[in-house]
Amino acid sequence: MSLPSEKNIQLPELPQEASPAEIISAGLKVADGPVALACSFSVEDVVIVDLLQEVAPQVRLFALDTGRLNEETYEVAEAVSQRYGIAIDWFFPERDAVEKLEREKGLFSFRESLDNRHECCRIRKVEPLQRALKGLGGWITGLRREQSVTRTGLAPLEVDTSNGGILKINPLLEWSEAQVWEYAESKRLPVNKLHRQGYPSIGCAPCTRAIKDGEHPRAGRWWWEDPEHKECGLHRR
Repeated sequence: MSLPSEKNIQLPELPQEASPAEIISAGLKVADGPVALACSFSVEDVVIVDLLQEVAPQVRLFALDTGRLNEETYEVAEAVSQRYGIAIDWFFPERDAVEKLEREKGLFSFRESLDNRHECCRIRKVEPLQRALKGLGGWITGLRREQSVTRTGLAPLEVDTSNGGILKINPLLEWSEAQVWEYAESKRLPVNKLHRQGYPSIGCAPCTRAIKDGEHPRAGRWWWEDPEHKECGLHRR
């Protein structure tokens, strides 16, 4: 799968306290082509969907269906689509690659080693993402700095060198979890039921669990791995 061709993006200077709406607007002005939101239907992503209705309703949504999502995730996707009257572009893994992986290594190879987990994520997430980003000038994510040690070095606007040099927009980067929930509750947004059951971070069902009191928000993702490894490859640096 070839990546988008390299683009020449001049990142603007943002005010230190730039709002999510200001970050989105600034990104749309400099993106070399259309921009889309990568939506996993987390509370962060649903907040961004709501923001986009006022700031940039032309921005489309796409989602990655790994084949192992929770039912609750699909429920939020349907609620978002109906509430805002928007279509969601779903991208799926290549069938042959999934069949080969499961035939040769079984259904839970991703728990056997970091390499195996990366292989599964590459097939189910990274390759579909590359197809989803094809032809785009930029993409929007719900990443927040406090979520993980792997996200402390992010910027609100970045050149995504891992995906052909397109623009990456992280409008909620500086928001706290409390700010996200305050917005979601004030707007009565559809929220994944698992968030209320101790799942601050939700991915594929076999790779996500509820966290215990005092645990880091990302402790429930790939809980058998060290914190510095807890990315799936969608946000390589």
